[in-house]
Amino acid sequence: MITLIPAIDIIEGRCVRLTKGDYATQKIYADDPAEMACKLEAAGFRRLHVVDLDGARSKHVVNIDVLRRITHETNLVVDFGGGVKTDQDLQLAFDAGAAMVTVGSIAVTQPQTVLGWLQEFGADRLVLGADVRDGFISINGWKEESKQALLPFLQDYMEAGMKHVLCTEISKDGMLQGPATPLYQQIMEAFPECQLIASGGVSGIEDIRQLNDACIPAVVFGKAIYEGRINLQQLLKEFPQLPKQNAKP
Repeated sequence: MITLIPAIDIIEGRCVRLTKGDYATQKIYADDPAEMACKLEAAGFRRLHVVDLDGARSKHVVNIDVLRRITHETNLVVDFGGGVKTDQDLQLAFDAGAAMVTVGSIAVTQPQTVLGWLQEFGADRLVLGADVRDGFISINGWKEESKQALLPFLQDYMEAGMKHVLCTEISKDGMLQGPATPLYQQIMEAFPECQLIASGGVSGIEDIRQLNDACIPAVVFGKAIYEGRINLQQLLKEFPQLPKQNAKP
């Protein structure tokens, strides 16, 4: 059964959502991300994806205090990303309670650093972020395009022992027009052991059913929750999330 991972994106300490990663489109949904995290846990979620959008833009972790509050005030298994570029950034996130850290841009620009982290911390504590536009990886808050094609990029890391991959189809992000299921199926066909987290485009429960039927292991979604397009009680009844499956390390 698919793992459900709600997302909280943070700008200036508030819970926001963007469209296609464009900071000019930000819409504020809550002034207190920790309070939102508590509500999501109370609804029945066990995982949470937290993105430091200020960090992604600044190229260093910014909203570490917000992360610390979320992990202290909930028992959610939190993966954190956005601006993790150095050993210090990574350690800050772990020290603030992140169970996992998503590494994206640095996995493109400094692969040896990420491979070192993989050896030091293990595959269960890192998530490879693969943000895709037109088949190539985007970096630095999606403001820059790399020359890394998606599947070769993933292959290098999967061969090195990476297990968890968060793939966002940027053209779908925040559009509420359905996920890029064929892309995720392509990834799973190439890497059957990959613990893939699909991201971008979820507009309602039917999209999550589609991903589940396609045997995608997990999905991240946020805007559909905040816009009231998903009945959380119905969703979690259909796809119950068991605490014992996602216990904190």
